[in-house]
Amino acid sequence: MMGRPGAATVRLTVAQALVRFLAAQHTERDGVERRLIPGVFGIFGHGNVAGIGQALLQAAATDGDQAWSADPPEGRLPYLMVRNEQGGVHAAAAFARASNRLQTMAVTTSIGPGATNMVTGAALATTNRLPVLLLPADIFATRAPDPVLQQLEDPRSLDISVNDAFKPVSRFWDRINRPEQLIPSALAAMRVLTDPAETGAVTLCLPQDVQAEAFDWPAAFFDHRVWRVARPVPEPAALDRAVAAIRAAQRPLVVAGGGVVYSEAAGALRDFATATGIPVADTHAGKGAINWDHPSAVGGLGATGTAAANSLARQADLVIGVGTRYSDFTTASHTVFADPGVRFVNVNVAAFDAAKLGATSIVADARTTLQALTAALDGHRIDPAYGREIARLAKDWQQVVDECYHRDHRPLPAQTEVFGALNEAMGPDDVVINAAGSMPGDLQCLWRASNPGEYHVEYAYSCMGYEIPAAIGARLARGERGQVVAIVGDGTYQMAPGELATIVAERLKVIIVLLQNHGFASIGALSESVGSQRFGTRYQMHEGGEVPFDLAANAASFGLEVLRCNGIEEFRANYRKAAELTGPVALFIETDLLGPSPPGSAWWDVPVAQVSELDSTRQALAEYETEKAAQRHYL
Repeated sequence: MMGRPGAATVRLTVAQALVRFLAAQHTERDGVERRLIPGVFGIFGHGNVAGIGQALLQAAATDGDQAWSADPPEGRLPYLMVRNEQGGVHAAAAFARASNRLQTMAVTTSIGPGATNMVTGAALATTNRLPVLLLPADIFATRAPDPVLQQLEDPRSLDISVNDAFKPVSRFWDRINRPEQLIPSALAAMRVLTDPAETGAVTLCLPQDVQAEAFDWPAAFFDHRVWRVARPVPEPAALDRAVAAIRAAQRPLVVAGGGVVYSEAAGALRDFATATGIPVADTHAGKGAINWDHPSAVGGLGATGTAAANSLARQADLVIGVGTRYSDFTTASHTVFADPGVRFVNVNVAAFDAAKLGATSIVADARTTLQALTAALDGHRIDPAYGREIARLAKDWQQVVDECYHRDHRPLPAQTEVFGALNEAMGPDDVVINAAGSMPGDLQCLWRASNPGEYHVEYAYSCMGYEIPAAIGARLARGERGQVVAIVGDGTYQMAPGELATIVAERLKVIIVLLQNHGFASIGALSESVGSQRFGTRYQMHEGGEVPFDLAANAASFGLEVLRCNGIEEFRANYRKAAELTGPVALFIETDLLGPSPPGSAWWDVPVAQVSELDSTRQALAEYETEKAAQRHYL
């Protein structure tokens, strides 16, 4: 028994207490309150069926209405069954991203393989700074049955289970070995889930015997609790330093990252760019933060960026990073910012990211800082000649986009033509989802996004298998608003198609665009560029010839309506049909494995074998050494 003497208590199991606690947690920002965790994804096994499973059943039986809602009434915690635990985490991460990190989902699994299936999803969430709550079952705290089914035994310690694998990929990790430990641990978990700087995967390991153990809980533990997401304002001295640097710069460039989107700072960014004329490049997570046709918009930056953005980056004397973590793709492996005297101003709510590249840092909210910078720079604009250069480069790149979107490539279309058809058919309320392979590169440099909600490409972890479960999370977060379109290559599809069954079971309106090119296009092109001749990147029978699988038939077997598309014009017509349908649908189209791809304008550091008997590798090494000569630390 805990709490003040005489205080009210409620007798529940640990699992029942956790479910009731989660159903009472909320976030608030800018005066808008929402449920922090409106539901639970999961798969049940012997480790959680009698604990979390029973608690969710009891909550459903008591509530009587478990229909899905992104903001359910107090006390409700709907459960949605997924087909793979990793898929559940991906769906939760996508839900969090679509909710600007103000909401997320919990994911419950059994002990052993059910738990470790979530590790990849946890890594994706933490790398992307997306909050997800993971509830893996664990070994018996009492150790009465020892070893238990699916227990990994470690002779060095009896206190280790497979759940310790979550430690390096979680922002918060704990194991609840006694009921009373849940109270401080659950509160700490909520703190991390709602902290924009420190968020990521939060893992609470739940021994299966402890889940079912009864305890007298302080009633206050289940009170309506609001976690307020603050907007830290910039320190005046830091703001002054940034303003001075911007005023002194001749060729400044803004890099807009995901922090702009999560802070809901798109309007502030556009106002800043309009007032100053400073060009704005974007990362994958920041795409759409400035509309593609804004006079200052120059598109994606870095290894898969536009020629416009990369040309400006090479001559920039000041880079203003807003909400970006500067991945190697963004910096083109530390080669794209080529001015010897380039300096950086970083605006980021996370001090870790704000300090990168030796920057003048502002540790603050993106929206409040952009508003403050716009006010402090009142009357300041870039040189008109620089503005004309920006406009010329942006216009030239849009001509490239038009060419890539309308190639009329034969006999099979290039995937860029599929993207063009989608980009022209989808509206501002629709969202495109992608994650891995050659597609993210094409999308970053070509896709025309008018707002940040249109573009959902996961490229921090670039996880094959993300797209289909991500469509679940995005649809649940968006309600009935717009189309949710997940683009999937045959490589990704074959890794994780199982959540199509979840989409069908939940009757989620999702459009799956399934491209088949009989191989790994991205790694094939990379392999060729490093002298490895596309080795091991095509789907072929052992004795030669294409593998005779029918991906369209496979997708149909899950219960989707499948529309086969013979060429781009039929794809355009079928997309219009798909948009009118009320249930999930897949559009299947074959594309050319060899492209053509958009023209590259930056480098990515992939080391080449320093000795080789192959001419292709020796030639690639010479090119690699030439490119690497431009690489440097930014200090």
